[in-house]
Amino acid sequence: MDTKTEFCSGIWPESASFSDKGMGPVPSRWKGTCMNSFNFNSSNCNRKIIGARYYRDPNGDKVFETPRDVDGHGTHVAATAAGVTVPGVSYYGVAAGTAQGGSPESRLAIYQVCFKYECPGSAILAAFDDAIADGVDVISVSIGSIPGLRSELKYDTIAIGAFHAVERGILVVASAGNGGPYLNTVVNDAPWIFSVAASSIDRDFKSNLAFGDNKVIKGEALNFSPLSNLPKYPLVYGESAKAKDARSADARQCFPGAFAKRLVKGKIVICDGKDHSYRISLKVDAVREVSGVGVVHISDPIVGAERKDFGDFPATEISSKDADIIFQYVNSTSNPVATILPTVSILDFKPAPIIPSFSGRGPSDFSKNILKPDIAAPGVNILAAWIGNHREGVPKHKKPSQFNILSGTSMACPHVSGLAATIKSQNPTWSASAIKSAIMTTATQKNNLKAPIRTETGSTATPYDYGAGQMTLYGPFHPGLVYETNTVDYLNYLCYIGYNVTVVKIISRSVPNNFSCPKDSSSHHISNINYPSIAISDLEGKNVVEVTRTVTNVGEENETIYSPVIDAPRGIKVNLIPNKLQFTKNSRKLSYRVIFSFTSTMSMDHLFGSITWSNGKYDVRSPFVLIKS
Repeated sequence: MDTKTEFCSGIWPESASFSDKGMGPVPSRWKGTCMNSFNFNSSNCNRKIIGARYYRDPNGDKVFETPRDVDGHGTHVAATAAGVTVPGVSYYGVAAGTAQGGSPESRLAIYQVCFKYECPGSAILAAFDDAIADGVDVISVSIGSIPGLRSELKYDTIAIGAFHAVERGILVVASAGNGGPYLNTVVNDAPWIFSVAASSIDRDFKSNLAFGDNKVIKGEALNFSPLSNLPKYPLVYGESAKAKDARSADARQCFPGAFAKRLVKGKIVICDGKDHSYRISLKVDAVREVSGVGVVHISDPIVGAERKDFGDFPATEISSKDADIIFQYVNSTSNPVATILPTVSILDFKPAPIIPSFSGRGPSDFSKNILKPDIAAPGVNILAAWIGNHREGVPKHKKPSQFNILSGTSMACPHVSGLAATIKSQNPTWSASAIKSAIMTTATQKNNLKAPIRTETGSTATPYDYGAGQMTLYGPFHPGLVYETNTVDYLNYLCYIGYNVTVVKIISRSVPNNFSCPKDSSSHHISNINYPSIAISDLEGKNVVEVTRTVTNVGEENETIYSPVIDAPRGIKVNLIPNKLQFTKNSRKLSYRVIFSFTSTMSMDHLFGSITWSNGKYDVRSPFVLIKS
């Protein structure tokens, strides 16, 4: 089985997710090592965790100079990618079931590159160099820069390190960042990186509010409420419990310092959520500090969104519509009482998936002519292994959970890298770009209601939200056709975005001696890179544009014919030449031209569509985006 690498905050090797029971000897081709530190040694590695390295903290904090995970993030993503099957797990009873990573048979090599304040470029580049030399097959990077503060590509250490890996045939999968929902917030978006957006899953969490008149309204949150199930706790509206010198609006919003303790003590406080000056967690803390026993936050919880984890403090979020029911009850009795019920899991939740607001959106800052992100994968409320010594948020009378629930594109990334590792193990001759193509062209754009995937706000998701769509589990193993890109394509890309050969040689380590940038190195040539998706910009005033793609048949061994299905936006005509692809034993690779004709002036800045080649057995779909400017 292939070796998967995680660049993150380390690992908790004692977790059941990293048991090596039943695994064979470490492959002889493995050249890596398990580094010793003050709290980690070679005995912490096994036939599952076969490598563990750490790097120097530039701030001199020795606590982080170890492969052992300090904050839990690295353990969580490693288990999501390649954790073994562990039955009977939960997060303090919530989300109970069996935990298993995307590639449970894969080996893990851990490269601890993140410290308290940063993941320094020096550690990232060193980790890429070590991982390449150690002999890994897939690299998973659940870290990224902040949109608006990111470096130019030639200074982007993740992009440079990933280029070195891809040159040597290693697939690099990376999170698309948590800077959404605005456009141009995707990170790790160089074309040689497999960029992963986040999506929700078909599980949600509810924590309902029960009243003294036996009514119950729906609330959504993660909490382990110690309150009685009997509604006996007085309800008070925040504004009615304000301190003498506090503003009514501040108390209504449950802002810190706005309450009179005597009016809140022992009560559940109703908080208005319209003003976002303070995070919900700070409002909860404000109520807790004056001895309140619970919080009801009116904030219209969004379908498919990340659920807030309030630990053992009773708190829940309700909709503004249901808030009317609360106020009717409060105003109809002299002694309004309620209770907040502990969280329960909702399974087979619909609709799912949904693209959460935090997920980084395209287009790419580097070039609009490569569609980014590439794919979406589960990244909302994901249960996976956790460090064993944490104490924060542990409910009273409970031992620390060995599993935790987290959200982010960091959680989405290992779903894809785990899938990629399994595909690689079953198709060892496939290139990194072939695996990437297989996952992209078999993605789905429909949710579990068979309707188009939507965003948190309810709008129909576009390729700028989810790339080719939501990853599927089985389609990528039999994609039919694949689009392959090679090192020369990526070298030319660097030329097309304006770099000269000197800079290209700084980024790449294997530039041929005779390499030179194409004479015409304008950015529009990027659209012709043999990518599984198509993006073309600067179309204002143009009537016709053309790109070329080449596909390789990895499906039928005998003759097969693929015909196209085109989904084009209004005002766009798409012609394919040839309009059929006929593969034989001797012709496994064929090219085609895509000609976009504009039958009317582009009325929108971005137009989306797709081209699907089908032979009746395999459907090979490529999304496209046409950009006005």
